[in-house]
Amino acid sequence: MTERESMTRPGTVSAAGRAVREHAEPPAPGWPRAILRVAGAGLLIATAAIHLDLYLTGYRTIPTVGWLFLLQVIAAFGLGLAVLAIPSRLVIPSRLAAAAGAGFAVATLGGYLLSVWIGLFGLKEVRTTTGIVAGLIEVAAFVVLAALALAPAAGDSASPAPARFPAQIPQAIARAGGITAGAVTVVALVLFGLAVAGASSPASAVTGAALKTTAIGGTTVLANAKGFTIYSFSPDTPTRSKCYGSCAAFWMPVIGTAADGSGVPGPVDTIKRTDGSQQLTYNGHPLYTYVGDSAPGQAQGNNLNLNGGHWHEVRVSR
Repeated sequence: MTERESMTRPGTVSAAGRAVREHAEPPAPGWPRAILRVAGAGLLIATAAIHLDLYLTGYRTIPTVGWLFLLQVIAAFGLGLAVLAIPSRLVIPSRLAAAAGAGFAVATLGGYLLSVWIGLFGLKEVRTTTGIVAGLIEVAAFVVLAALALAPAAGDSASPAPARFPAQIPQAIARAGGITAGAVTVVALVLFGLAVAGASSPASAVTGAALKTTAIGGTTVLANAKGFTIYSFSPDTPTRSKCYGSCAAFWMPVIGTAADGSGVPGPVDTIKRTDGSQQLTYNGHPLYTYVGDSAPGQAQGNNLNLNGGHWHEVRVSR
């Protein structure tokens, strides 16, 4: 009787030992996923903040572009909070939030590249520090969030199990996804570099342009020698321009001498900009052209509220 009680089956010992080992070895901590979550959410919120600043400083007044910027702000903030707030134990929702954030980041970058190359909805972007920073943040957000979406969750097994997808991503799919994400990143960086290199400089200015008059919609306005409409900026004073930096990238100062205004009625003079160049003024208003005007006779910048003030076409009275 004692011998029978002391004997146990090998299978039972093995099963019991395995259970003890599994209980004694907790799953690896999820620090890599946690770091990716925080970084991805932070990058999305950062790009949302940049677009919010652009929206509030005047893009809200541009038709179509304005509400698209607002939509980008809302979407980026929402996705960033979703990535941060959804716990990793909710595997499918957390993966979907990360994938949506990655898609949003690369789509936003694509929109920026198109606006630099060909323009979107009447707005053609120029090279600015803000645009470059935003583009790099969007590339980084895509990389981090794509890695988060493909990262193994606790309990992921090496064996492909389609029934558990996307809670547990088979290694073959994860590997293919990683290669695809890497390729997209490389392409995005190359296209971004080409777009930035080919974009017009933020220091652009209209130089040596004789002034003339032209008729737009029955109104006689001031134009440069090529027929592009000239604008004034309401915050300016007769002796000082308030448009520098990114403002001057979109609203290019008209540089020249008073002799350039000999063919128009009204007093033409110059003021000195901070870089030493001489900017033309008309009736005490420093003069600019607008990057959104792609052809002579357009006045896309008229009555816009951008970069801290209103812009108006310069009307001429004879």
